[in-house]
Amino acid sequence: MNSPVSSSPVVSTQWLADHLGSDHLVILDATVLALAPSDSGPRYLSGRDDYLTKGHIPGAVFADLFDVFSDPAGEFDFSRPSAALFEAAAASVGIDNTTTVVVYDAVVGQWAARIWWLFRAFGYDDVAVLDGGLTKWHAETRPFATGGTRPRVVSGFTATPRPELWVDKSFVESIVAGKADAALVCAVPPAEFAGTAGSRPRVGHIPGSVNLPAGRLVDPATNTFLRGDQLQAAVAPSVAASASAASGHLVTYCGGGIAAAASALALIRAGNEHVSIYDGSLNEWAADASAPLRAPGV
Repeated sequence: MNSPVSSSPVVSTQWLADHLGSDHLVILDATVLALAPSDSGPRYLSGRDDYLTKGHIPGAVFADLFDVFSDPAGEFDFSRPSAALFEAAAASVGIDNTTTVVVYDAVVGQWAARIWWLFRAFGYDDVAVLDGGLTKWHAETRPFATGGTRPRVVSGFTATPRPELWVDKSFVESIVAGKADAALVCAVPPAEFAGTAGSRPRVGHIPGSVNLPAGRLVDPATNTFLRGDQLQAAVAPSVAASASAASGHLVTYCGGGIAAAASALALIRAGNEHVSIYDGSLNEWAADASAPLRAPGV
């Protein structure tokens, strides 16, 4: 079969079913499972065992967000990798610069969105998130496989970083101080945003933020992403916030830069192109006792 090309950041299960087995198509399972939080914060478990034993979309390769598609030496979980580390990660799962990539997870798409964002941030756009992910694929009783998939052998992947897709703590500080032309969008659940829940020692949100929870960006009945009027209504507070910035620049964040990618995906699908992610997110911000947090619900 000929190599497909994805022209959208999201593809349907039918699109993927129609292109299974295509040349230069690589499917990635990016599932990470949430565990009960500890006193020190959220905890996660790789979805690799579920991928191997409970099954995956035929031909899918497991994408390890712990040690492969993140910097294992980073200060916080899921820290973004360097260009060299990302190039090695992409090649390790059979991806070169001629590959069409479709990525999914077994949750609400936030882990898949993180992989999508990483490819985009390293200059590669032929990548899409599977709408509805593994949940919708299962519900439609489509083909399934167990065991691992051996990745294709490729000569390598060349990254072309887009540094403007990330911001650091100092830039966020400048937004809070009113010195940077951008608006903050927080992707944590509403209770965490309000400071009435959360496992970090300091709870709440960065002052001036609006809330766009990743979990509310999918239809609970189908696990598919909101679209049309529903999508526009969901992102409306963020769009209104961006109107206060002449640049229209939106900076998303969450606990560790994962849900922030799902919110960034929604904003881009809704037509907001000037979006960046604060990779350190609340893991970094809340660890600094001098960094302000608002917790109006407390």
